[in-house]
Amino acid sequence: MPLTLLLVALSSCSPAGSAPEGATATNGAAWVSRTAPPAATPTPSQTTTSPASPHVVVIDPGHNGGNAAAPEEINRPVPDGNGATKPCNTVGTQTNSGYAEHSFNWAVAVTIRDLLVAQGVEVVLTRPDDAGVGPCVDERAALADEVGAVAFVSIHADGSAPGNRGFHVITSTLEPAGADIAAASEALAGAVRDSMSTVLPPSNYVGVAGLDARDDLAGLNLNLRPAIYLECGNLRDAMDAAFLSDPAGQAAIAAAVASAVRTFLGLTGSG
Repeated sequence: MPLTLLLVALSSCSPAGSAPEGATATNGAAWVSRTAPPAATPTPSQTTTSPASPHVVVIDPGHNGGNAAAPEEINRPVPDGNGATKPCNTVGTQTNSGYAEHSFNWAVAVTIRDLLVAQGVEVVLTRPDDAGVGPCVDERAALADEVGAVAFVSIHADGSAPGNRGFHVITSTLEPAGADIAAASEALAGAVRDSMSTVLPPSNYVGVAGLDARDDLAGLNLNLRPAIYLECGNLRDAMDAAFLSDPAGQAAIAAAVASAVRTFLGLTGSG
């Protein structure tokens, strides 16, 4: 089922993991935080794009806390946008001490949301909490077009070998929405790379200067809006894991991403 605009909060953000005060839930797959009265709900479409609203951003906290308990659902094949299929979703990685990637992704994503909403940006999250299952990667990609987003940022952390350190920003090698959107994705990736470089070193094991491109990520291949994946660091490396597990490190990452998104949107001021 395609994702739709699900929860609307006016004027303020809720604490992580709880529904915004006064919001109405339908099926619980996504949240929207607004600083102004909501516009009309966009009509989902599989073939055409909605008019872009200049201040709508989708933040996608990768994976989900309930995925491990639902193997039949998350192993269900979905299109990868490159002629093949891949699992609906995955469990994600974790640190050697057991701190889960999905928890890291959620913590960073809701902080990014709060910072952007404080700057007047409308933010849509692809999941409402860190206790559910999915959504599938193709549904996450579709959400950006359904809500008329101008950017889609998916938050992750890697699970590579110890000694492999640093962040990298991924774009698709395909052009699902044409050359202009692909160029905008590259611009978004560059802004995030530049901002993240003030917090962590670029990856020493994948990509070039903190940038990478792949053809196997459905969340990028199927996305009709400027879209990136951010691997914030390597949870299997002790130094990266210590930083990514620390609330202060998570706050620094979130601030860097929010600043990059504001730069991409042409906004000024701190948040």
